[in-house]
Amino acid sequence: MTKRPSTPPAQAAVFHPGIPPRSPLTPEQVKKIEINRLKAKTLRDQREAEARKQNPTPSLNRPTSNVTAGQKRPYSATTSNVPSTSRDAQSTDPAKAGGFRPLDDIQPARNFTKFVEYDFSKMTDTKGGFLTAEDDPHNKALHSQNTDEKPAHMTMREWERHQLLRSLRDQKAGPFEPGLSVLKKEENKVCQECGSLEIDWKWVDIFGCAVCNACKDKVPEKYSLLTKTEAKEDYLLTDPELKDEELLPHLERPNPHKSTWNNMMLYLRYQVEEYAFEKKWGSAEALDEEFAKREGEKKRRKEDKFKSKLNELKKKTRVDAYRRSRRAGGGGGEFGDEIGRGGKHTHVWGRPVENEEGVGVKTCVECGMEVEELEF
Repeated sequence: MTKRPSTPPAQAAVFHPGIPPRSPLTPEQVKKIEINRLKAKTLRDQREAEARKQNPTPSLNRPTSNVTAGQKRPYSATTSNVPSTSRDAQSTDPAKAGGFRPLDDIQPARNFTKFVEYDFSKMTDTKGGFLTAEDDPHNKALHSQNTDEKPAHMTMREWERHQLLRSLRDQKAGPFEPGLSVLKKEENKVCQECGSLEIDWKWVDIFGCAVCNACKDKVPEKYSLLTKTEAKEDYLLTDPELKDEELLPHLERPNPHKSTWNNMMLYLRYQVEEYAFEKKWGSAEALDEEFAKREGEKKRRKEDKFKSKLNELKKKTRVDAYRRSRRAGGGGGEFGDEIGRGGKHTHVWGRPVENEEGVGVKTCVECGMEVEELEF
């Protein structure tokens, strides 16, 4: 019986007398060996690529061999005609439309056959159900551009200049200030206090009031600005009246408390007083009477609320006293009587202690009666 060939064992280093041992390779030699190995590998890949180009459609049919049954086929019989692209499913067959792919014949499992196959080329993007500018071409809010962000085609210096010009245009200052005509002096608007030509044109557009900046500071009781809260509390105006720009024009400014809150609405003091005194209440005295009336109603509601809470507390205290007397075996009695021994009982209250609801509770040291203490 012949022995099968096996890998020979590693030979031990043999030292011959008179011959020095081989020194280890230097880094330069190792680098040169590695470069030569990579070059050889590249040449081999190029030759294989050229061979694949010459025979691009190899046949998948295996050739018949003369190996008899029961014998192992040689390695050459299994690898001679196998294409190099069979493992990555890229081999093609001109007999099939679109080429042959070995994975096309694999059928999915029964549990994975119920699925929906979408053709994204035929689908329509609905923007997640939100309205877009294409859906509503007449909506100005959708078509308005965000003017607070710098456009991509602008540099930072150009964007700062654009913001400055926009601010001057809104305030009608600098180059955007309306011109003054010398020929038509009667058409020029002047300050209604001092007659100056240097008026605030923004106030003219919003409030219809021609006044200069100097007179604003000199006459604050007339030209100072009121917030919406001040107009509601001091002049008893309502929200619909304050939102009507034809009735009371207002100036919008960013909220100083928080930038994400709604803009602050400012009103001109003399316009608010004219509407409140002359049109709504009739006079300043009538406004004061209405203010005093509302304050009295507010105070009365507060007192009624206090009395109702006090009555509830008394009822609760009487019920607790009656229950304790019944447990002690007495037949009831008046509130405050000493239970079980007769006579008048004087409570000796301890220090108040807060309960779970945060209300202070005082307990009598002798009888254990509890009373809630409310602070106003």
